[in-house]
Amino acid sequence: MFDAFHMSLLKTRHEESQDISDVAVLTRVAEGSGLDIDQFHKDFIDRQLLARLAEDHIYAAETLHVFGTPTLVFPEQQAVFLKMAPPPSSEEAVAAFGEVRKITEDRQQIREIKRP
Repeated sequence: MFDAFHMSLLKTRHEESQDISDVAVLTRVAEGSGLDIDQFHKDFIDRQLLARLAEDHIYAAETLHVFGTPTLVFPEQQAVFLKMAPPPSSEEAVAAFGEVRKITEDRQQIREIKRP
């Protein structure tokens, strides 16, 4: 369920440009992902879960150097933010992943490649 919800959140934010901090948007994404909506609302207001999310966020930012979503973290803590639009086909995805990983590992002096 996590993977389905996470992928839906990424699509909603990056492909549909919707505000995923809006509770109505989150609820719609949760419903569309097949989550138990009653449990989702209980979890949403559970402050203990918020503390766990904060711990995960701090770990990701400070240890793995994650600075945005989606960030890929390769061995030896090599992190790279990757934004693709439109997403590649399944066949292209493996090759694209390999190319990004190679650049990340072999060309550490490259800090940013961006298109307008």
